[in-house]
Amino acid sequence: MKKTKNIFIAATGQNVGKTTNCLGLYDKLIKSGWNAGFIKPVGQRYLKIKNLKVDEDSHLVHEIYQMDCPVEHMNPIAVPEGFTQEYIDNSESGQILEKILQSYDVVQKNRDFVLIEGTGHAGVGSVFDTSNAFVAKALRSKVIIVTDGGIGKAIDYLILNKCLFDSMGVELLGVIVNKVYMEKYDKIKTYVGKSLAKNGIKLLGVIPYKNRLENPTMEQIRERLGGRFMSGKEFRFNSVRNIIVGAMSVNNFLTRIKRQTIVITPGDREDLILAALCWNLSEASTTKQITGLILTGKEKPGPVVTKVMQSSEIPVISTRWDTFETASAVHNLKVKIKVTDTEKINLSQELFDQHIDFDYIVNNC
Repeated sequence: MKKTKNIFIAATGQNVGKTTNCLGLYDKLIKSGWNAGFIKPVGQRYLKIKNLKVDEDSHLVHEIYQMDCPVEHMNPIAVPEGFTQEYIDNSESGQILEKILQSYDVVQKNRDFVLIEGTGHAGVGSVFDTSNAFVAKALRSKVIIVTDGGIGKAIDYLILNKCLFDSMGVELLGVIVNKVYMEKYDKIKTYVGKSLAKNGIKLLGVIPYKNRLENPTMEQIRERLGGRFMSGKEFRFNSVRNIIVGAMSVNNFLTRIKRQTIVITPGDREDLILAALCWNLSEASTTKQITGLILTGKEKPGPVVTKVMQSSEIPVISTRWDTFETASAVHNLKVKIKVTDTEKINLSQELFDQHIDFDYIVNNC
């Protein structure tokens, strides 16, 4: 028999907002007086902590809420490179599930609710016989599916994922539509709601798009580039919203600065570097601000420019990548919320609280 209430959060794919909704739901549970546990049975993005491989989301929840549950039980299966090939060569299908069930028993001990975070869409994990649908069934949990904004594509992907959960006998509690642009909010909420109702599916809520949740920090960019801070490391958590690639005249460069802009430029473009460093001293910087600099390639600015740079309050990253590689990497960077991202964590919790039918979830799971 199921000892505690639980719910399994799945998604229609990567980067649709599963983690932010888990943060919102978990926070709401705690503030509503539930003694809640958290587990992500299978994690694909992990950190190394004291010789343990721990999923980033499990570590995030563990650190935010200072949980007494051992973090390794909050993510029993981390999937490193080569995991699937090794499993196919030496498959023992029961071992993974047994480890998940053992950890779940630890997590649910003395708890009255367990939040279970899946990994991607319903079928992820099938290659090692442990899909999200399979795990949800094993843990006797209903499921919530998170999808991103839209009508046709969102519904198509939802129905596709629901089919796999249905085949496993897992009940779909409802759907959260995430990242909906405000100009389309009412339309999407109306028509997705109508379509889901025709299919007997509950719409739990629609969350508006907030680009602040997807903006990387300078520290996250440095990690991606494998670079180093030449100055301004204390400002490494500056948020980045816009990118300028420094391949134009200073005059043209200055007209392109927007809110929370980083400048990517070769290390020997001292004219652009100085212009960027001086910009934040101007009156225009109150609304259009340089939030960081990335200097690319082997060349570095001379000693005078370096001294100005080190006396500024702008974080400067140096990378050996060329300008095109750097700009592409920053543009394509997929941001995961970190423990230090207090603003993003708070925003995730506020959005869930404002837009999702929490009472329906806890009363029907």
